[in-house]
Amino acid sequence: MSSSITSRSSCRSSRSSSRSRSSSSSSSSSRSSSSSSSSSSISSRISSSSSSSSSSSCSSSSSSSSSRRSSSSSSSSRSSSSSSSSSSSSSSRSSSSRIVVVVIVVVVVVVVVVVVVVVVVVVVVVVVVVVVVVVIVVVVVAVVVVVVVVVVVVVVVVVVVVVVVVVVVVEVVVVEVVVVVVVVVVVVVVVVVVVVVEVVVVVEVVVEVFIVVVVLVVLVVEIVVLVVEVVVVIVLVIVVVVVVVVVVVVVVVIVVVVVEVVVVVVVVVVEVVVVAAAAAATAAAAAVVVVVEVVVVVVVVEVVVVVVVVVVVEVVVAVVVVLVEVIV
Repeated sequence: MSSSITSRSSCRSSRSSSRSRSSSSSSSSSRSSSSSSSSSSISSRISSSSSSSSSSSCSSSSSSSSSRRSSSSSSSSRSSSSSSSSSSSSSSRSSSSRIVVVVIVVVVVVVVVVVVVVVVVVVVVVVVVVVVVVVIVVVVVAVVVVVVVVVVVVVVVVVVVVVVVVVVVVEVVVVEVVVVVVVVVVVVVVVVVVVVVEVVVVVEVVVEVFIVVVVLVVLVVEIVVLVVEVVVVIVLVIVVVVVVVVVVVVVVVIVVVVVEVVVVVVVVVVEVVVVAAAAAATAAAAAVVVVVEVVVVVVVVEVVVVVVVVVVVEVVVAVVVVLVEVIV
């Protein structure tokens, strides 16, 4: 703009100078009447040439000013187009950056949700496996304990019965052997006594036959025989009584032994039943405790799963809020 103003002012000054020159030449030609027409023509040519040169310079200055205006307008249009392009590029960059942020946030949320779901699934699977293994182990241990208790009880009962039977048999056999020995001894003694008595009787007969003279001796022998017979009768009675007493004692001993065997068997059976009941009660209590522990573990796992789901929901809500804020 300043160059155009300068060119306009120079144009005006050149025009005014040309005008002044023409006027001065005309005045000088009018004053000097002695000058010839050639000088006036020369001066007119000079003034015309100067005016033409000034006009040409004005036209050139005006054309340069117009070219400068066109260049300034084109530069202003270029600057406006560049500013519009820069604004569009900046807006496209901001939109692309928002899209990138949204994509990153969505990917992070998806990864967090997948990780949380995988962790929850792994925890649930591990807890279920542990619970199943614990239940199986408890059931197997309870079954093994019951089987061992039953086997031990059966072995104890068999051993006790065998011992009792052996004791009873031994006692009965010993008693019978003693009774037989005593009876045999008594019978032998009685037989010996009878034989002796018979021998004495035979001797008495022989003495009576062959020694009639010895009446006193015979009488004495008879007295002795009578005494011996009385003693034999008494001994026989005593033997009979002893045998009866021994038989009664054997019967009583057998009854007592049978009663003792029955009592021992009853006591052993009662103890076995009590032990089996205690073992069954212990196994049932252990199974109940294990079931309660399993239920508690399952409840805790469910609470953990609920907490994890709540945390995931809160994270998703927070991410959605952040996405909404970023998009807005």
